[in-house]
Amino acid sequence: MAIVCPWCGTNYTAFLSNCRNCGGTIPAPAETTEATTTSRQGIRLQMPPPPPREISKNYIWRLLGKDGWVISSAIFLLLGLIFTMVGGGLTLGIITAFVGIPFLALGLLFLGGGGAVLYWRYQTAQNAVNVLRLGQATQGEITGLDQNYNVRINGRNPWKIYYKFTLDGQDYEGSVGTLNTPGYELQPGSPAVVLYLPDAPKNNQLYPHP
Repeated sequence: MAIVCPWCGTNYTAFLSNCRNCGGTIPAPAETTEATTTSRQGIRLQMPPPPPREISKNYIWRLLGKDGWVISSAIFLLLGLIFTMVGGGLTLGIITAFVGIPFLALGLLFLGGGGAVLYWRYQTAQNAVNVLRLGQATQGEITGLDQNYNVRINGRNPWKIYYKFTLDGQDYEGSVGTLNTPGYELQPGSPAVVLYLPDAPKNNQLYPHP
C-alpha cells in the first residue's frame, strides 16, 4: 500500500514517521482512515486531518530553499557584504576615500534591499505554514499554470499554480509556487482542496502543498 505524505504529496512504499522531502509527520496506516470528498466532476479529493496539524519546524526552511526570491536576495546580501567591506576599507584610507564611499553606499543598499526581501519571503513562508497547520478545508479549482523560464533553481524552472474558491458567497484567489512539474490533478479546471484561515480567508494554500 502506498504511503502519501499529507503535506507535500510524496509517495512511499513503506511507512515513515516523517517525510524525507518536507519533514512533515505521516500518520501510521493503522491509525489513518483518509477523509475524502467527491467533487462536482466526480473526482475524489483527499481531505486533510483536522487542525491543529503537526508540521516539522524544518518545513519553513524547505519552502524558503525553493523560493527564487530568497535565492536572489541571498545573492544581493553577498554582493552587499563584499561591497561594504571593500568600500569600508577604502573609505578608511584618506587617499582612497573618494572611491570607497560609493562602494560603501552601494554595499549598504544591497544589504538593505536583500535583507528586506528575505524578511518578506520569510513572513510569506511562515504564513503558508500557519495555513497548513491551522487552516480549514474547502473545495476549490485550479485556474491556471505559469512556468518561469527566467529563473532556474537546482536546474529547474519554477511553476506558479493559480486557484480559486468560494466562501460564504465571496470568491477568493490564491497562488503557490513549486519546482515540481504539476501533474494531471493540477491542470486548469481540476478540482482542488484549499486550506484557509477562518478569520482571514485571503491567507490560503493548496492541500497538499505541491
